[in-house]
Amino acid sequence: MALVVLDASVVIGFLDPEDTLHAACVTALAGLEHDDLVVPASAYAEILVGPYRAGAEAVAEVDAFLSDFAIRIEPITTAVARTAAQLRSSKKSLRLPDALVLACGEAIGAEAVLTGDDSLAKAGRQVRHVGNRR
Repeated sequence: MALVVLDASVVIGFLDPEDTLHAACVTALAGLEHDDLVVPASAYAEILVGPYRAGAEAVAEVDAFLSDFAIRIEPITTAVARTAAQLRSSKKSLRLPDALVLACGEAIGAEAVLTGDDSLAKAGRQVRHVGNRR
């Protein structure tokens, strides 16, 4: 059983049938059914933006999905924030939300970080793009 951090793009892609990554995210998550899945609190906030615009029912659907898949929300600690800042300072093209996802993965010793974001997929060895089998 592996410990896998999910970027917001994976959860958003899974939940939105109109998302261009939907099929890839469904396939990717189906392959992780026996793994421990984690979403950083910062990515959880990203995931909830659209549902909050849509209403309480949409927010409840996100939380039900996370519960059904036993996805844990990992807090952003001071150590994670420091690591994210260090990553961001050394890779100018890395956005802070992506740096927080990477730092979370590093802090908890994740085997992989799963993303649908092309730029994040290039940011580290443990990062896997939902469309690629590396």
